[in-house]
Amino acid sequence: MNIHEYQAKELLAKFGVPVPAGFAALTVDDAVAAAAKLPGPLYVVKAQIHAGGRGKGKFTELPPEAKGGVRLARSADEVRAAATDMLGNTLVTIQTGEHGKQVNRLYVTDGVDIAKEFYLALLVDRATGRIAFVVSTEGGMDIEAVAHDTPEKIETFTVDPATGFMPHHGRAVANTLGLSGDLAKQAANVASKLYDAFVGTDASQIEINPLAITEDGKLLVLDAKVAFDSNAMFRHKDLMELRDETEEDPAELEASKYDLAYIKLDGNIGCMVNGAGLAMATMDIIKLNGAFPANFLDVGGGATKEKVTAAFKIILQDPAVKGILVNIFGGIMKCDIIADGIVAAAKEVNLSVPLVVRLEGTNVNEGKAILAGSGLPIVSADDLGDAARKIVAEVKKAA
Repeated sequence: MNIHEYQAKELLAKFGVPVPAGFAALTVDDAVAAAAKLPGPLYVVKAQIHAGGRGKGKFTELPPEAKGGVRLARSADEVRAAATDMLGNTLVTIQTGEHGKQVNRLYVTDGVDIAKEFYLALLVDRATGRIAFVVSTEGGMDIEAVAHDTPEKIETFTVDPATGFMPHHGRAVANTLGLSGDLAKQAANVASKLYDAFVGTDASQIEINPLAITEDGKLLVLDAKVAFDSNAMFRHKDLMELRDETEEDPAELEASKYDLAYIKLDGNIGCMVNGAGLAMATMDIIKLNGAFPANFLDVGGGATKEKVTAAFKIILQDPAVKGILVNIFGGIMKCDIIADGIVAAAKEVNLSVPLVVRLEGTNVNEGKAILAGSGLPIVSADDLGDAARKIVAEVKKAA
């Protein structure tokens, strides 16, 4: 689960992380009122969307020369002008894709004089099962270019969960950033507080870009991107209240209501599979046969007829879908129950695109018999390779 920058900063501040003063705004008047609460004379007006690259982004409704989604303002009038440009308009960044995201919220913060910008992130290192610190002296809007062109400028180290964050970890952050004296102490303190926040909220990512030294020698978090492990959110009801459903894909949001793992992709063959590994293999073999999957959809190990029906409806909401491949291995899930669900779903949604089904495992013969006797134009497949070839052929035939 992702949250907005202003929410991330408010959360990190509770753990003692130093952030500039700022206020969220839903309207232009809110933005002006927010600026009035800040000391000024410099303000920063930031578009709030779940995507990076806002500073270099472009608004589709504004002329090409218009500034991006992060703007400096030196008066209430400039704050009003920036808010008027941003709210309700679509911001396209390197991370949103060409369709962009509509800006419905702003964050107005106190401007600071920046002497140096750094990059600092905490992630889960899957290889070691530890929290990893990713640190670079090259913070700012071009961090992606740094990672691509000069990766040696990015240092990574992990923290043993048995010991937690130790003083030497703080020194490692400070040394990597080239800091000494009081600034080194500040860097170690910020790193320690961020680690506490990461563990305390079951985060999956905390990205600080930039972590800045101000002209008066303070270390401040000027931007923060925080994401949480959705599987742990049952422990954090307060964090669930920060969820902004308007930032999520409607189909993915609908899928979450049925405990379906769904991600929209750019192809035209819808996939319904049980098991993440099998789902990825299914997408791979579709591509191997010259087509592209329209989605990742894992119905899980205990799918019911209702879940299967919901999955079909979600897949068919995508107008790009020209065919569906169902690939089920019946272990915990019995093939005959899945077959009943497929038939019921196909009838309920008035299925009008080709459907290929591959069943294997528990009660597979009973499942195939149900499909064969359904009276529906369901194409049965013997194995995964056969299923992929058949759905690609059926889609081409229907085109």
